[in-house]
Amino acid sequence: MIPASPFTPQPDWRIAWRNALTEPLPLLERLGLGHLAGQLLPAGDTGFPMRVPESYVRRMRHGDPTDPLLRQVLPGAAELVDRTGYVDDAVGDLAARRTPGVIHKYHGRVLLIATGACAVNCRYCFRRHFPYSEELAARERWRAALDYIASDASIGEVILSGGDPLALGTAKLAELTDGLARIGHVRQLRIHSRLPIVLPERVDNGLLAWLRALPWPVAVVVHANHGNEIDDEVGDVLLALRQAGATMLNQAVLLAGVNDDADVLATLSERLYGAGTLPYYLHLLDRVRGVGHFEVDAGTARQLHAALLARLPGYLVPRLVREIPGERSKTPL
Repeated sequence: MIPASPFTPQPDWRIAWRNALTEPLPLLERLGLGHLAGQLLPAGDTGFPMRVPESYVRRMRHGDPTDPLLRQVLPGAAELVDRTGYVDDAVGDLAARRTPGVIHKYHGRVLLIATGACAVNCRYCFRRHFPYSEELAARERWRAALDYIASDASIGEVILSGGDPLALGTAKLAELTDGLARIGHVRQLRIHSRLPIVLPERVDNGLLAWLRALPWPVAVVVHANHGNEIDDEVGDVLLALRQAGATMLNQAVLLAGVNDDADVLATLSERLYGAGTLPYYLHLLDRVRGVGHFEVDAGTARQLHAALLARLPGYLVPRLVREIPGERSKTPL
């Protein structure tokens, strides 16, 4: 039996959304690191503005310029370094586009770009150059996306992505799932979201009620890269999602200076499990322009994965994978 959670959601998560930090200097000053401002770029210089919720800032270590959470969100000069092999669309999303906001790469499942909005702008984001203004499935009450799914009986699973699908209001999400419920061959729903980690306030009573009422098995795949991202509040939110009937999984990205350490990865797996969430994937970095300073080479990644296998039970070891455009699935390493 899943233990009861002391979960008490905030009345309106939009307040926390609006209070996010959007400039690097105030963030550095909050952390006692204002003296580092000259080493960084203003967020607008990269074309990818900074955005960090207050609750995520509170988990950062004061006075530590190497803090693993800070490193994930702070714009830096390294983002302007051109590196061979780094491109705008590293995973082939646009080649797999079928109708606006609908990406169909793999047999049996289709991905919807629900929105371009995120509560946090991770500096390693593989869709940091994605043309969201042209590619949103939520337009016109999801009509084109629903028509495409209805036309292909091989589609058994719908995956909500973005941006972050939980950036949409619950009523908008219900509009989609009401439409999906009328398509008989849809049997599963998957939601990929970083919001339960970076903006736990989003998981409110309305969202949990929506999840409980869905007619299919639902997997919620959250995205945490470091154990410090999982404090008590986040742990309560993950357990609440599980209690609402979701299968809880985590995918992480292997990032230099953040989690390229076996102890760090093992702690992440253990904290996830304590919050009712299983490690699912550990991704090699997608080679998107502007993120090369985060790359961990495949050989080092294999060594780290082997170290996890040697110290953790198998169910706590995520699959080490890379996404290769044109392949029929993620590629295990």
